[in-house]
Amino acid sequence: MADGQSQSASTGQALLYLTDEQLRQGIEAMFFAYRGFTADPDRILEELSYGRAHHRALHFIHCAPGTTVNNLLAILGVTKQSLNRVLRTLIEDGLVQSHIGRSDKRERHLTLTEAGKALEQQLSDAQRVRMRDAYRKAGPEAVAGFKTVLEAMMDEDMRQAYIALRDGR
Repeated sequence: MADGQSQSASTGQALLYLTDEQLRQGIEAMFFAYRGFTADPDRILEELSYGRAHHRALHFIHCAPGTTVNNLLAILGVTKQSLNRVLRTLIEDGLVQSHIGRSDKRERHLTLTEAGKALEQQLSDAQRVRMRDAYRKAGPEAVAGFKTVLEAMMDEDMRQAYIALRDGR
């Protein structure tokens, strides 16, 4: 085995036995990374008097055009009252359209308007710049490892929703 492979294998093995302190540092890094990840969109949203809930709704409606309110509730894990408040604002502001279901009239299907697509693009572009820069600095192996770690942290039902959303594109 080459020295690089041996070192990589031993490093990987060492990661299986993390101390509580190393785990705490990882948790703290996640908190600070999340703050950075959301900072750019937060500034854009603040100018429009929107919050992160609006951003998440726009993001997932964009990812799954025509999704139902119930599906969005399941993905976001928020109360119906909370989501309705967010959707009402987005619909009134002309960013989201709600359509009655064809086969089930009780269903509401959601799509972004052109203005909604433009805002979602602006918010996502801000996050893509930050992620692209971080991925470049980390390198391809770290990116693959990061994705593996994130997927491993998901609860099974959320992992299934993530896979369905990812594979549905």
